[in-house]
Amino acid sequence: MSTKQILDKYVTYFENKGHKHIDNAPLVPLNDPSTLFTSSGMQPLIPYLLGEKHPLGERLVNAQNCFRSVDIDEVGDNRHTTFFRMLGNWSLGSYFKKEQLPWLFDFLIDPKEGLGLDPTRLYITVFEGYKEIPKDTESIAIWQSLFQNVGLSANEGERIFAYGVDKNWWSRSGTPEQMPVNEPGGPDTEVFFDFLDPTIHENSQFKNQKCHVNCDCGRYLEIGNSVFMQYRKSTNNTFVQLPKSNVDFGGGLERFLLATQDISDMFLTSLFSPIITSIEKSTNKKYEGNERPMRIIADHLRSACYIAAFGIVPSNSEQGYILRRLIRRSIDNFHTLSGTDLAPIITSIIEVNSKTDQILIEKSEQISLTIIEEANRYRNALKNAKLIIDKELAKQTRSGDEILGEHRTISAELAFKSLASYGISPSQLKSLGYDFNEQELAEKIKEHQAISRKGNEKKFKGGLADTSEKTIHGHTATHLLHQALRDVLDNSVHQSGSNITSERIRFDFSYDKKITDQQLLEVENIVNGKIKEDLPVHFEIIPTKQAYEIGAIGLFMDTYGDKSKIYFIGPKKGTKAKPYSIEFCGGPHVNFTGELKSFKIIKQESLGLKQRRIYAVVE
Repeated sequence: MSTKQILDKYVTYFENKGHKHIDNAPLVPLNDPSTLFTSSGMQPLIPYLLGEKHPLGERLVNAQNCFRSVDIDEVGDNRHTTFFRMLGNWSLGSYFKKEQLPWLFDFLIDPKEGLGLDPTRLYITVFEGYKEIPKDTESIAIWQSLFQNVGLSANEGERIFAYGVDKNWWSRSGTPEQMPVNEPGGPDTEVFFDFLDPTIHENSQFKNQKCHVNCDCGRYLEIGNSVFMQYRKSTNNTFVQLPKSNVDFGGGLERFLLATQDISDMFLTSLFSPIITSIEKSTNKKYEGNERPMRIIADHLRSACYIAAFGIVPSNSEQGYILRRLIRRSIDNFHTLSGTDLAPIITSIIEVNSKTDQILIEKSEQISLTIIEEANRYRNALKNAKLIIDKELAKQTRSGDEILGEHRTISAELAFKSLASYGISPSQLKSLGYDFNEQELAEKIKEHQAISRKGNEKKFKGGLADTSEKTIHGHTATHLLHQALRDVLDNSVHQSGSNITSERIRFDFSYDKKITDQQLLEVENIVNGKIKEDLPVHFEIIPTKQAYEIGAIGLFMDTYGDKSKIYFIGPKKGTKAKPYSIEFCGGPHVNFTGELKSFKIIKQESLGLKQRRIYAVVE
């Protein structure tokens, strides 16, 4: 069974259960500066899981493209990838455990309508309870009944296992202790597939530990997780029941593929094996014995293809930084295998994945150019780094410092400087002929990452991390600012980026000349005028074609699906005037512009390439 067949079966199965198929949200979120990438199937649905009504109803299903940068360092084993497709079904108060678990089990084992997995290979984890939140005995009873129906005993401790909040509890903030007041969350139950191969554990780094369903050795693979969002944290640090309980299921398409093909190594499945073959040909080396570097190359270049398809280019910040890191890390591993030509690998990735994502074919030239150009820049960066290091070593020689060994020894400080300035990895430094104290360098990198992570943690984690009142005000203000700029300048102005915090708005847009002080004042006055009018703000999900026809504007306008979420600002109720602003956006926003109070532009600056930036604050 191929990924396309699994995807189609899953969507059809839940459509037959009354679910509406919703579009795959863009991998690069639109108008949501709180996160760099869509990292889960539920991320675009957070407003609805928190209570907002979805226009398509209470039962939804889709396949969502996801990217998690936090998994970069995990890649290299038999199952982790940074890019993946998450199959999901949701109940927004329509059904709960007694419907979800039988449907899931049926889909997993039914050979005709589902995956046809052997139920003897399936194992379950459930929530063991926490303080006043009871153990999930309801899910245990349902699972036991389901297994008994197929002639299997499912006693707790032999096929069903209970775990605590670190394994079987879900909230946006993590465990119950980490959740802020009013944050929703709930227990989850996970399904694992057993590859029945004890050598996986015996050959892993965990061989001296007891193997169990949550063991990281890879013998047991989590293939699906049903989250039962039924609690809200109250002010006295206790939990109360939500008025409506939701179901949020996520199952990795790639992991379903592993189970159906009964292959414990993700990179030997039909999805990755053609890519691995192209790497073998490009390096003239076999996969066996070179698994880790080839897995990294395959995964990172695959993720890079998807990100580049959205017009992201390698840079030193945000999505561009992640793209640069993926490409350069794949090149590092490619070089260790003496590889020289990335082009055939990129072609193979596009061909294999275009069966589910046509955008890769449509953007193939752009994707190839982006990756190859970055590879050339990296080659030049290596040369420049070598020049800088040799220049510094020459200074040390003149000052009488000792240069030791056949390989020239450099300080951890200089090694870190080359990494920070040119993106040169420790392995690349060694290939250039330099030695350094690896522990000292690792400590410097760790220190730098801790500082960076403190400011960017929420963005890299994903999921509408900041939904404070001030930030929501900033979202609405950018829509007013966008339209006001078009009113004062001209309709060629289009947003190219934004960053919204509780302190200020940063808005990037296309324009080829400096804006006069008078023009900035006009823009500011228009925005404040719309705030005083207290215009209503609402959204509708409409066909994308219709959205274009009525003049909707927004980021990445060629990446929406058949339907899009459109926010309207104005007109006042009871009037026949046109809306002031019509824009593609995922939200969130205020209900009326009067909630913003006032708007002030702080400064403007040029970004080059006919791009400008405005900083502003909202009171």
